[in-house]
Amino acid sequence: MTDQVDVIVVGGGNAAFCAAIAAKEQGATVRILEAAPEDECGGNTRFTSGAMRVVYNGVDDIRSLVPDLSDQEVANSDFGTYTQDQFFDDMARVTQYRSDPNLVELLVTKSFDALKWMQSNGIRFVPIFGRQAYKIDGKFKFWGGLTLEAVGGGPGLVDMWTASAKKNGVEVMYETRVLELVYDGLRVSGVKVRRNGKIEVMTAKSVVLACGGFEANTEMRTRYLGPGWDVAKVRGSRFNQGDGLNMALGIGASPYGQWSGCHAVGWELNAPEFGDLAVGDQFQKYSYPLSIMVNATGKRFLDEGADFRNYTYAKYGRMVLEQPGQFAWQIFDSKIIPMLRDEYKIKQVTKVRANTLEELASKLEGVNAEEFLKTVKDYNAAVQKDKTFNPNIKDGRGTKGLPINKTNWANTIDEGPFEAYAVTCGITFTFGGVRITTDGEVMNMDMQPIPGLYAAGEMVGGLFYFNYPGGSGLTSGSVFGRIAGTSAGQAAKQ
Repeated sequence: MTDQVDVIVVGGGNAAFCAAIAAKEQGATVRILEAAPEDECGGNTRFTSGAMRVVYNGVDDIRSLVPDLSDQEVANSDFGTYTQDQFFDDMARVTQYRSDPNLVELLVTKSFDALKWMQSNGIRFVPIFGRQAYKIDGKFKFWGGLTLEAVGGGPGLVDMWTASAKKNGVEVMYETRVLELVYDGLRVSGVKVRRNGKIEVMTAKSVVLACGGFEANTEMRTRYLGPGWDVAKVRGSRFNQGDGLNMALGIGASPYGQWSGCHAVGWELNAPEFGDLAVGDQFQKYSYPLSIMVNATGKRFLDEGADFRNYTYAKYGRMVLEQPGQFAWQIFDSKIIPMLRDEYKIKQVTKVRANTLEELASKLEGVNAEEFLKTVKDYNAAVQKDKTFNPNIKDGRGTKGLPINKTNWANTIDEGPFEAYAVTCGITFTFGGVRITTDGEVMNMDMQPIPGLYAAGEMVGGLFYFNYPGGSGLTSGSVFGRIAGTSAGQAAKQ
């Protein structure tokens, strides 16, 4: 190990690897510092399904990203398109038009190039046949603007990046926690770390912070997100403690974005405190648009079919957390049970099954059984049966006359057997971060770049507010990781 390298990248997930490889391409010597041991490495990336939202204008773009896609698979699929305008519209709509327009423009316009660049560095992609397409009339039709994922999901993505880093001569150091930035008031010139029970200073010409948000830090969640967030489950890495954010703010970086906001989903009620690599993202419960969800009072509390899952799942976890007891039950009948996603079939699941609604009501722990039965009766009577159910589109098959109507995919719950799954809130990542330039430089409180300091991934603030379009987190990590790494490498060589 040398005492100095050109670029130090703090973190070990997708954004960090993108930054490291991009810096290496500029001729820089690069070192990745990962707080986790090797068997837990990869940050939140390892806990994802590996889905990435990307602009594409048809099947030719898909084939360029998935060159081994067979003619038969193409013939049996309707990939449609996902244009720049659609991506822009989705970002604007789900973030309530608050996203930084400069960051959004980079995310959208550079998404396809980023995936092509990843592909050139050994990352492979496949269509998401299992979760983002329903087979209708013998053809898979993709929906929700989300079509591709990394081979092997999040764990596969981390493994492919690790192999690429080794091939390109990027040094990766595990169990190396960065404690603070070396900063003389003018520029960042390295980091102080704890490694092998010792404190060391590692110097570098550029430092890229790509070490996640504060989602695993109970105190910071409560301070910034508010009361109740201390009891939320953490979907991913236990190492995302907000260290990078605190280091950057500690030297005067400008905070940016929605610090009171986060990505939070419906998550298995009895999941452990932090993510379990053996289970990965299978604690999620994402077939809820086809369900009704009830809380402890036995009543519905949200519109399960407001939009495709991709556009609601990241905000509905917060709504579950706000319910009495911080839990809810997803209810399905035999018409829908065969359509449930794979994560409903794992062993580690809180599930009840019954042949009648009355029996089901008696098994829903913590739920007012009488009110639940009334909720189902009223819901069934309100379903607009004159409209055809179609899970591939927003079918407009909703309810009429309820306090909270369901907008799409409403089916009566009246055919046994019935199943119910208990969920709570699982936090994925936090939205607050630091302000960066379009070159990935971290800015100070005077809106000037801090020389030598760059950021990517969850560290970037100003991109997501209230919600996010599914798959755009990994894409953001790739786009801004590549930008930050390129800038850091160029600055180091200059």
